[in-house]
Amino acid sequence: MNTPSFNLNVSSSLNYRDSPSTALAKNMIVVALGITINYINGTLIHTFRKHEIFYMNPRYVLFIHLVVNDMIQLTTSISLFVFSYVFYKINASFCCFIVIFAVFTTVNTPLNLALMAVECYVAVCFPLRHAELCTIKRTYFLIGCIWVLSAASILPDIFIILATEPLWLFYSTIFCSRDNLFRHPIHLQKRDVSHIIFLSGVWFTLFFTYFRIFFVAHAANSAEKNAKKARNTILLHGFQLLLCMLTYVAPLAQKFLIFMAPVYYLQMLFLWYIFVQILPRLVSPIVYGLRDKTFEKEYLKRYLLLTNTNVNPEKI
Repeated sequence: MNTPSFNLNVSSSLNYRDSPSTALAKNMIVVALGITINYINGTLIHTFRKHEIFYMNPRYVLFIHLVVNDMIQLTTSISLFVFSYVFYKINASFCCFIVIFAVFTTVNTPLNLALMAVECYVAVCFPLRHAELCTIKRTYFLIGCIWVLSAASILPDIFIILATEPLWLFYSTIFCSRDNLFRHPIHLQKRDVSHIIFLSGVWFTLFFTYFRIFFVAHAANSAEKNAKKARNTILLHGFQLLLCMLTYVAPLAQKFLIFMAPVYYLQMLFLWYIFVQILPRLVSPIVYGLRDKTFEKEYLKRYLLLTNTNVNPEKI
């Protein structure tokens, strides 16, 4: 069986092989982790839908959008991981459909993190205007803008492939990876430019909001507790973004692993996949599922643990 490599959410077609038992173990680990994380995220979504206190708050609306985005990204990533072992090659049109979703969710994540950082900044630095500036209507509008920007990053690739590739390609079977599908040199150039633009803007937003909150915390001791929590939240967003950015250096990391540990290349590549594609999806539940007191009361004690604890959300 072929081992997966990990460019974006997919694998490369290197001629390395896993034994059947090793391949089975890797797939079981990945699927088990995926089911566990999606179960946690699914209960977060269920909690969000059940209580008005959440879906009337812009902070939780942005958070749940990130959770849904993570679930889609994780599902597409694991699906391609399994497909690379079971089928190796799949229909190019189906591959294109999956890759588009993978690109959408990959671009959505940093943009969503930037908006969440801005919401924390407004809540701490402009508390009296928070309700005016951060409304539900504006939040959904900004989420729509995220998807529009994501579409703007992938639609040119679709137009280029339609213009440069023969029609029979979409009826053929290929090893499903973004590089195998979008092969024209302009794809790589456009991708690099869009990544630089998006990530530069997001990192600038995270640094700006963090330091502004930091200065507010020192200037007003009464707000120090909330500001400290907001700073820690933004730091976690930065850590999550850093993990997501490792996806973009996958080709370089792959060459480095071959050079440094050719004997253990398959094992190192698998660990890279777990670290880059799976673990970042755990950060969101930690930020709001474990650290947020409202979600802790409604979510951990009632839904995740399947208890019958009666919690009145009006008292939270």
